[in-house]
Amino acid sequence: MVAPLYTTASGLLFHAGKILVITIGLPARGKTHISRALERYLRWMGVKTQVVSLGDYRRKQLGGAQKLPPDYFTLGEKSAETIALRAKISEGCEKLIWDFFEGGGQVVIYDANNGTKAARQAVAERFDKQGIHVVMLESLCDNKEIIERNIRSVKISSPDYKNWDPDKAVEDYYMRIRDHEKYYETLEDTTWPFIKITNVGEKIMLNKIQGYLQSRIVYFLMNIHNKFRMIYFARSGQSLIEHSYKADSDLSPAGWEYAERLKDFVLERRAQSLEQRGFNPKERKLVIWTSTRRRAHHTAWPFVAGQGSQSTLLSQVPSAPAESVEHSSTSECLTTSPISLLPPESLAGPLSFSADSPPPVKPPPPMPAHIKVVEKPQMLEINPGIWDGLSPEQAKKYYPEDWDRFTKDPYSYRAPRAESYHDLSVRIEPILVELEREQEDLLIIGHASVIRCLLAYLIGLPASEIPAIEIARGDLLEVVPASYGVHSHAFHFWDGPGRRGDGDVMDVKDVNNFYENYAESTKGKRKVAVEESAAASRAESPAPPVEDEENLKTPMPPPPTISIETQL
Repeated sequence: MVAPLYTTASGLLFHAGKILVITIGLPARGKTHISRALERYLRWMGVKTQVVSLGDYRRKQLGGAQKLPPDYFTLGEKSAETIALRAKISEGCEKLIWDFFEGGGQVVIYDANNGTKAARQAVAERFDKQGIHVVMLESLCDNKEIIERNIRSVKISSPDYKNWDPDKAVEDYYMRIRDHEKYYETLEDTTWPFIKITNVGEKIMLNKIQGYLQSRIVYFLMNIHNKFRMIYFARSGQSLIEHSYKADSDLSPAGWEYAERLKDFVLERRAQSLEQRGFNPKERKLVIWTSTRRRAHHTAWPFVAGQGSQSTLLSQVPSAPAESVEHSSTSECLTTSPISLLPPESLAGPLSFSADSPPPVKPPPPMPAHIKVVEKPQMLEINPGIWDGLSPEQAKKYYPEDWDRFTKDPYSYRAPRAESYHDLSVRIEPILVELEREQEDLLIIGHASVIRCLLAYLIGLPASEIPAIEIARGDLLEVVPASYGVHSHAFHFWDGPGRRGDGDVMDVKDVNNFYENYAESTKGKRKVAVEESAAASRAESPAPPVEDEENLKTPMPPPPTISIETQL
C-alpha cells in the first residue's frame, strides 16, 4: 500500500534512512527523464525527494555552453580556468545535497554523468561515511532511435544550444557524446547497491537492493518508459441522478450531448497537437480509461461508435441482468460486456418487460482498431459516506464536528462511512503505475475526485493541495510528459447543463454532489495565472494548476483556449 502515507518521529518514511541515488550514463541516455519521474513518484508517496542536476546547476551558475571555456567539454589537459570552474560546480552540487539532507530530506537523486569509476567512487565514499545509503543508478542505451529522440526533444532545446540550427546542435552534441565515450567506464563494481537500466526500462539488473523504500524505487523503474504520448483528462457527462453516490444512474440527455461533443473535440484537438509535433494521428492508437460507473463508461461510447449517429449508438433497453455481464479477473476489463443504454428520447416514459422473459441485451458497438476503451474499477469516485447528497452548507449544519475536522485537514480526514482523499490515493496506486507503463495516447474520462489525484501526481503537487484542485465539466486537460516536467493546456469546449461555473444559471452545477463538484480550499492552495481568449465572454471555472515550461502557443479556435502556467 503506497500513497502519501505517514512520517515517523525522525521525519523519515519507512525507517529507511537517507538515500543518495547517483546516476551514471553517457549523455542522452534518459538519466534526466528517469530522475524526474522517480522524484515525482517518491514525492507522491510522501518521501521528501529532490533532484540535484549538475547540468542545471552549471547553466544556472555559468550560463549556456557559449559562455564556457572551449575546453570545458573536451578531453585532454584542461586550462586552469576550466579546472577551477569544474571544481566549483561539483562542490556547489554537493553542498545542495548536504543542505537538503540536513533540512530533513530523505532522498536525493544526483543527476550527472559520473562516467568514471574514480569520480563516482569518491562521491559515494564521502556520503557513505556520514551514514547516507548510496545507490548507483546506471542508464545504458544501445537504441539509436532513443538516443536521437532524447537529443532532439531535450538536449538541443536547452540553453546550451540557444539560437543554434537544430541539425548543427545535434551534430555538436554527438561530438560531445563521442568525447565522453572515450573515458566512460560502465558500472561493474558490486561494492555498492546498484540498478542498471537498459533502454529506459527494456532491461533491468539489480545488486544488493535492500529495504522497502529501495524496493519501491526498483518497482517504479521497472514500469517507466520515455516514449512520446499525450494524456487527456475530462469529466464524465451529467447523469440523471447527480447528487447520489449510491445511484449508478445513466447519462441525462445533456450528458449524451456532452459525450458527443467530447468525442469530436478530443479527436480534433489530438489530431492538431500530433500534427504540430510531426506525427500522423491515423498511425497512433488512443486508449480510453473510465470507471465502471455508467456515467463514466457511457461517456466513452461515442468514441467506439464509428461515424454512426447518436440514435444508432443507443439502445432502448434497460440494464442487462447481472448474470449476463462478464467481468475480467484482472484489475481492468474491456468494454465488451453486454451493457445497454437508455437514449434521451426514451427517458420521458417507463419501459416494461415481461417477468418471464429477460429484457433484450444489446452489446456496445464494436471498437475501431485504433481506439480501445478500458474500465478500471479503482477509478470509482470518492465515497462521501454520511455526506452523500449534501451540500457543503448542509454538511456543516448537520455534522459540525466532522465538518470542522474536515476543513482543518481535507486531505486526510475520513468522514463516517466515507473515504478520505488519502484513501482514494491508496486505491488508485495501480492506476498510477499503469499510467507510467501506458505507451499509447490516453484519454481518462473520470470523476473529479479521481482526476484531482491523478493530476496532482503528474504535476507534482503536495498531497495537501489535492482537495483544492478545481475540475470543471466541459474542460479538456491536455498533459504531455517531458523530461523536465509536463507541458499542459486546458481547453474549454462545453457550456451546457452540468458545467460547473460561477454564472447565474442554476443548472451549471449540482451543489449537493459534495466531493465531485466541491473543491475544499486548503492553506497551500496554489495561485495560477489564467489567460483567456478575447473571444470568450463567459465566466470560466478555474482549472487545476500545472507545471508548464513551454505551453503550446497556437490555440484552436473555436472554442477559446485557457493557458495555465505556474512554477512549482
